[in-house]
Amino acid sequence: MPTQVTNYQCPSCGGPLRFSSEKQLLVCDYCGSEFTTKQVEDFYAAKDAAASQALDDLEHKLEESPEEIRTEWEYTGSEWSENMRAYSCPSCGAQIICDENTAATSCPYCGNPSIVAGNFSGGLKPDYCIPFKLDKDAAVSALRNYYKGKAFLPRAFTENNHIEEIKGVYVPFWLYDGDMAADVSYYATRSRTWTEGDYRVTRTDHYKLVRRGDVPFSRIPVDGSSKMPDEYMDAIEPFDYRELVPFSTAYMPGYLADKYDVDSKESRPRAVGRAERSSLNAMTATTGGYESVSVASSRFRLNNGSVRYAFLPVWLLSTKWNGKNYLFAMNGQTGKLIGDLPVSKGKFFGTFIGIAAAVFAVCFAALSFM
Repeated sequence: MPTQVTNYQCPSCGGPLRFSSEKQLLVCDYCGSEFTTKQVEDFYAAKDAAASQALDDLEHKLEESPEEIRTEWEYTGSEWSENMRAYSCPSCGAQIICDENTAATSCPYCGNPSIVAGNFSGGLKPDYCIPFKLDKDAAVSALRNYYKGKAFLPRAFTENNHIEEIKGVYVPFWLYDGDMAADVSYYATRSRTWTEGDYRVTRTDHYKLVRRGDVPFSRIPVDGSSKMPDEYMDAIEPFDYRELVPFSTAYMPGYLADKYDVDSKESRPRAVGRAERSSLNAMTATTGGYESVSVASSRFRLNNGSVRYAFLPVWLLSTKWNGKNYLFAMNGQTGKLIGDLPVSKGKFFGTFIGIAAAVFAVCFAALSFM
């Protein structure tokens, strides 16, 4: 099915609009005009309707005479062409080539932000999004601060490496609600010691503890993109859900976005696992007053489960050093950042040897006084 690409252009001068994380408005860098998302949505309502009609007409034409409108993209047998799509930029007419999951991008020729509207239609349209609150400069600053205090980080890495790519991405997330019914049994012990004549007596009592209850959960996030490292997406949590707003493509200009390629059913086990671990921790927190507590058995059942689809803001920063790529992810709302860093072997072994020498000196001194 052909897909219409939309550029949000300034109603005043026709220049490209971008969403400003600082002002929470759509701004034009050419004439300085500013618009709310509602103003832009209303302005483009008629235009989108006309584009939809044009798309229907094109589909009808394709059905009637497919042989007459054949293009190089119809080559069958190419796996690459099946996973890639080509769209025409409404601003300059150039072809925008991206994969089938791309929902927001920019034209590589004129730079105008482009929205692949077809990837936001029907069941692909998110219920909510959290607009970006932090800009590219904040992401770079956060990365520089992340370097600080890392004792084993090579000095050359912080002084010589350069950030190769910075991308603001709306990542697709599934938000799960539900009540987890938990039934957990524990083995517990409690000991007391006293003296009887020449003997020191210890008595250990053994208990079986049972905890049952319902633990409600709201908006457990699981990313729905196979491109994003799950451990990174988990690490930059939490997001402040009080700032969730109904989804609008007007928040997209200036950022990238991918529709989900891991559906809610596939993502569900991760959400259930997180809910079970949290429920177990909540139950275990009520077993204080014992010397030792261990889980004997546990059963969990999810009730009243529901799921919503949302776009959440993430800055991705990549750098290369000594032939190896390093990826960092920052929460575009809170600024929490995570990523891998190289380790200086010289600093590591130098510190290890220093600690070992200090321990040896203390032990030697202690033996000398014996």
